[in-house]
Amino acid sequence: MTSAGPPETKPLGYGQDTTGGGAAPAMQASSMAEVQALIDAYSGSGGLTIRFTGHFDFSTIPDPCTQWNLPAQIVEIKKKNDITLLGADGSAANFGVHIASSSSNIIVRNMTFGLLPGGDAADAISLEGMSSGFPTDVWIDHNELFSSMATCPGAGDSSFDGLIDMKKGADKVTVSYNYVHDHHKVSLNGYSDSDTAVRHVTFHHNIFENVGSRTPLQRGGYSHLLNNTFDKVETSAINVRMNGYTLVEGNYFSNVENPLTSRDSSALGFWELRNGNNVTGPADFATFGITWVASSSTPTADATDWTTSAAFPVALGYTSPVDPAACVHAGLPKVAGAGKGLATLACK
Repeated sequence: MTSAGPPETKPLGYGQDTTGGGAAPAMQASSMAEVQALIDAYSGSGGLTIRFTGHFDFSTIPDPCTQWNLPAQIVEIKKKNDITLLGADGSAANFGVHIASSSSNIIVRNMTFGLLPGGDAADAISLEGMSSGFPTDVWIDHNELFSSMATCPGAGDSSFDGLIDMKKGADKVTVSYNYVHDHHKVSLNGYSDSDTAVRHVTFHHNIFENVGSRTPLQRGGYSHLLNNTFDKVETSAINVRMNGYTLVEGNYFSNVENPLTSRDSSALGFWELRNGNNVTGPADFATFGITWVASSSTPTADATDWTTSAAFPVALGYTSPVDPAACVHAGLPKVAGAGKGLATLACK
């Protein structure tokens, strides 16, 4: 039995120290330009809360393939700390957010990001380190993120870039209660095989639905996949590589190709299966629509025996109660995503 619980006042997981703008009074912004102006005018520390009230009508884009060759539209947060970007219910954005350099203590919450222009130059939410530092303590919570599963002439599956990408040292991140759907390449953690800086990322209570791959793609570092649902994943779901480790517990997989794999890099990654995933062994594959397609890359490892490949080697550093996977599957649609009052899942 499921019900809606109260909003979280702080994140669960590796982003647990994130407070964003804190008690700073909310400043209103109804457009990308107004959001950027508030960030540019902000001193950089002490607290900034932006309440985004703008609305974009996605029905004005009847053909998603018109978007990829338009200029990217991105809000830049660079070398600035203690910021919350909070969407008003009913708001929607056709721009992305780039959290760059030494920016830390950033919250993005209750936003809807969809059908961004710019193709592979535009992520919906991007965390990227630079020579001057790297983002830490970030909470991405209760957002809706989507594009289209169209494969556009001239762009292919790069018609839209990532929805939540983390690169070059971004660290201590929690991604929670997001509704992520209709997108080819969802979340890149490490932009190349050489980008193996130690990232710590928690994904919990997210819905990944009708997507292609990268939920997430992880190179190096540590990730915790807790109480997420994966439904209609076309190519691969959790793909951990380059000596990375992921802890996978309490998740619900249905109609997923290659739900847990290590492929397409020069070194393998590892997984630990723990605590109550709905799939408990190969006998469950047919029941839940789990399929496997072998990769031609070398080396490759697939969880076709559905057992742990290596124990998660570090302590999490936080307490993480595990909801039953069946409750997660039944209850998350009521609380995940924007416009749900920041409600959490309560399983009884």
